[in-house]
Amino acid sequence: MENDIPEGTRQIIDGRERVFYSGYWLKTYAVPEDTLQAKRKLIGALTRRLFNHVEHGLNIPGSRLNEARQSYEAETDTDRRRVKGAMLAGALFNRAADIFTKLVELQSVGIEIQSDNALMRECGRCLQEALGLGRLVLHRSGEEGIDELWGEPFKAFSIPLEDFYESRYIKIALTLRDIDRITEAISASFEPLPCFTGITPHVMAFAEAAKVKTETLRTDPDIFDVWTSFVTASERMYNHFNANAMPDNSEAQHLVADGRHLIQQGRDLISYITRARTPMPKSTQEYIERCQAYAERCARRSA
Repeated sequence: MENDIPEGTRQIIDGRERVFYSGYWLKTYAVPEDTLQAKRKLIGALTRRLFNHVEHGLNIPGSRLNEARQSYEAETDTDRRRVKGAMLAGALFNRAADIFTKLVELQSVGIEIQSDNALMRECGRCLQEALGLGRLVLHRSGEEGIDELWGEPFKAFSIPLEDFYESRYIKIALTLRDIDRITEAISASFEPLPCFTGITPHVMAFAEAAKVKTETLRTDPDIFDVWTSFVTASERMYNHFNANAMPDNSEAQHLVADGRHLIQQGRDLISYITRARTPMPKSTQEYIERCQAYAERCARRSA
C-alpha cells in the first residue's frame, strides 16, 4: 500500500531510480559535486528559470542595483512601488550571480574561498533580500506569485546540493498533485455535457503527459519525446468538441462557448504549473471553483 511507504523511499522502477513523495514516484537525477562551480551553475539556471516565468521587465542587471534600490525607495504610489520592488529583486538576483561568477573565477586560479568570505556573505545577503521582495512579483499570467521560484536560488546557495535536490522532489510531488486536481475538475465538470462528452480520456492523457514533463529535466535525453507528448496531448484535450451536439438556442450556445474558454484556462494553468515545476495553489483552487460553478450553471440550464 502506498500509504505505508515512507516519504523519501527510493526504488528502481522499470530500470530507473525513483523517489516517493506525496503518493508519487518521481524520477531522480544525479546530484553534482557540492562545489562553488556547481552552485554557480545551479543558481544561474534557477535565476534564468525565474525570469522566464515571472512578469516582464524584472531582469535588471546587477550593475544597476543601486539605481533600482533608489527608484524603489523613492516611490510612493503603491502599485508602482510593487513593480519597482520586483525590479529590485531581479537586480539583487543578478548581483548575487555576478558575485558567484567572480568567486568561481578566483577559485579556478587556486584562491581558496571560505564560507565566511565577505563576498560570500554579500551574495547570501542579496539572495535573502530578493527572497523577501519576491512576494511583490506575479507569475507571467498575472494570476499569482510563485514564492518557491524566488526561494530556490537562496536555498541552493545556503544548503548542501543533495538537500536542495531532495527539496525539489517534494515540491514536484506537490506540483503533480495540483495537476491531478485540475484535470479531475475538468473531467467531472465537462464529461456529462453533450458538447464535451468523451473528453475524459484526453484530459487524463494530458494530465499524464504534464506530470511526466514536470518531473523531467530539460537536459534529460527523453525531453524531445516528453515535450512533444505534452504539447500534442494539450491540443487534443482542447480540440475535443462534439459540434453535432451544439444547441440551437443562442443563450445555450454562449454557455458552451464559456465552457470552451474555461477548458482553455485549465489547459493554460496546467502549462504554467508544468513549466515552472512549482505548485500554484491559489490559481488551482480558484480554477476548480470556476469549474464547479460552471457545472452548476449547466445543471440549472438543463433542469
